[in-house]
Amino acid sequence: MVRPGDWLIVLAGFAVCIYAALHLWSAGAPDGAVVRAGGRVVAEVDLTRSRRIEVPGPLGTTYIEIEPGRARVAADPGPRQYCVRQGWLDRAGAVAICAPNEVSLTLTGRGGDYDSLNY
Repeated sequence: MVRPGDWLIVLAGFAVCIYAALHLWSAGAPDGAVVRAGGRVVAEVDLTRSRRIEVPGPLGTTYIEIEPGRARVAADPGPRQYCVRQGWLDRAGAVAICAPNEVSLTLTGRGGDYDSLNY
């Protein structure tokens, strides 16, 4: 038998679930990008204006495009193009890694996703 107080508890539970889904599981907006090559930081840029960065690597040059609020690896000399296929990164904590050319792009900001919690 369901009593009136039980409905209040069920509604409160739904409210907590909706709040958690909207506020706790979403990454924040990025405010910068870090570009690494060979394990060293090559560039730290903000995401307020458009620009194109050329990053030399062992296989050739990787091209990174920055636009307000997002970034991507536009071109890479690697064989499989996984980092190019990632497309535009627009969430804090997002990463594109071009392993054969030893280049990576990471978006920084508050409230990033933490993949290590999934393990």
